[in-house]
Amino acid sequence: MSEIPTVLPTDLPDDALVIDVREHDEWIAGHAPGAVHLPLGDIPARLDELPATDESLPIVCRSGGRSGRAVQWLVQQGFDVVNVEGGMKAWHASGKAMTSETGGEPHVV
Repeated sequence: MSEIPTVLPTDLPDDALVIDVREHDEWIAGHAPGAVHLPLGDIPARLDELPATDESLPIVCRSGGRSGRAVQWLVQQGFDVVNVEGGMKAWHASGKAMTSETGGEPHVV
């Protein structure tokens, strides 16, 4: 297996464009302000929804496992993507900005 390209949450701006591959309940509890929600299971059918960018596109989940699988698959499809190391748990622990869809305090589920 080849090495999965990664990026640390601290190397990304708080409002970075990221693809969040978590499930709906995880997303609504708390996510990065610049995130696009695209659940892992939906990715193959929704490739056309991946935003075009001149830089590597960060992919995030809760702790890095699901996003790592997504990155592996997307790299095989020719996409320039990186796994956010440690996922939203590391993002939150780093004190990075988060937002929620509930209006409450954002948190990682």
